[in-house]
Amino acid sequence: MGEATQALDGPEAGVRLSARDVILDLQARVNQAIIGQERVVERLIIALLANGNVLIEGLPGLAKTRAIKSLARNLEAAFSRIQFTPDLLPSDVTGGEIYRSDGQGGGTFEFRQGPVFGNLILADEINRAPAKVQSALLEAMEERQVTVAGKRYRLPDLFMVLATENPIEQEGTYPLPEAQMDRFLMHVRIDYPSDADEVKVLRLVREENAGGSASSSPPKIPQQAIFDVRREIDAITSAEAIETYMVGLIAATRRPSEYGDRLKQWIAIGASPRGSLALDQTSRVYAWLQGRDYVVPEDVQAIAHDCLRHRVSLSYEATADGVKPDDVIDEIIRQVAVAA
Repeated sequence: MGEATQALDGPEAGVRLSARDVILDLQARVNQAIIGQERVVERLIIALLANGNVLIEGLPGLAKTRAIKSLARNLEAAFSRIQFTPDLLPSDVTGGEIYRSDGQGGGTFEFRQGPVFGNLILADEINRAPAKVQSALLEAMEERQVTVAGKRYRLPDLFMVLATENPIEQEGTYPLPEAQMDRFLMHVRIDYPSDADEVKVLRLVREENAGGSASSSPPKIPQQAIFDVRREIDAITSAEAIETYMVGLIAATRRPSEYGDRLKQWIAIGASPRGSLALDQTSRVYAWLQGRDYVVPEDVQAIAHDCLRHRVSLSYEATADGVKPDDVIDEIIRQVAVAA
């Protein structure tokens, strides 16, 4: 593993890093800016390498936006931010046609690209806008294109939507449509940092406010490095037993009655085939990050919650009893055996 390399500048000029070292260096850089959220940063890296979109949910002020912007700063990529608000229009996301006069009584319509035509798209507080605006991202997320006035416009090869949302019960938010939720590769939840980490956050922000972050930044990681890594990940193997195990986890969400009364009472709607694809894609990335060229059951279990928590719809009884999607996934992992 590791044919893709990158040269370093500065004191370590001439040193060639393997593909995995390049990505681990990227992860370390983001972790320096986002203290105490190592798991969230790892999930952002996994989504980037798996060529998928990620939804980050958490209360305001937990560095959701900061994490995404830090990732963008360390990549050779165009960064766009869309602040979702109740008065946002779909054309504010995708762009639209404008009429350009030729000064002689005529003119032509010209397409002006919206902020979605970038590499890393931050959809900030996506659930602050109504469903009509949220749905403007659907085609871009799934087809990697935008259609305006019957014409299709391709998005860049490196394209990733990183959306943030506040919990649905917060005032002024709208639930995301199920079809849109399913198009996110992972749904990551971010929580409060520990007390010790929050002390480090205070010191970091104090240093930044004092100008301590003005020192020279390391070179940005080129897009080609990401594409090379993706080719390596494509070569990661999953044994038939692993494939059967992943499909078994998804099947348990669709036929919960086969796994006991608890799951039968908890699950209303199971995961779509996108759930199986998400487990396969992310487990291979996770295995690659661990330095292996094959997937083991622990890789699947490590990312199962992030891939499935937004794809399993809970019953009314489960919601009334305070059961969370993660509780359901824990029970599924406990019930579904790994094939021999």
